[in-house]
Amino acid sequence: MDLKIPAAELQKLHAHAQEGYPYEVVGILAGDRQHPTIHKVVPLINERADSPQNRYVVSGFVLSKTEQALEAAGLEILGYYHSHPDHPAKYSDFDRDHALPNMSYVIVSVYNGTVSETCAWRLQEDRSAMDADTLLLEE
Repeated sequence: MDLKIPAAELQKLHAHAQEGYPYEVVGILAGDRQHPTIHKVVPLINERADSPQNRYVVSGFVLSKTEQALEAAGLEILGYYHSHPDHPAKYSDFDRDHALPNMSYVIVSVYNGTVSETCAWRLQEDRSAMDADTLLLEE
């Protein structure tokens, strides 16, 4: 699936990933599902205390309130993003096991504090793997 993202929102996502390095960052991708376009990248805080360099967690309360505010503003949740510090932008088994259907998952690879790759993934119906989504940059 093709997923459009404005350059400014991708820059915001990349800045969040670089600022959070060497820890994983996480956020929401909100926009228009009918014309798959991300209108807003919403950074969240990784609340994981025991292993934030390779896992993230966001409280259900924070996630729910943020999603409700986005929906009240007329935006739909298209998916989520997170970073992989010093690892490729490929989903892990953990990522796949925790993915939701019909959502896009953008993973940003950050090596030594610099973004090196950004990929988007979507869970297959049988949950066996994730397929690549295509991120289309809008100027």
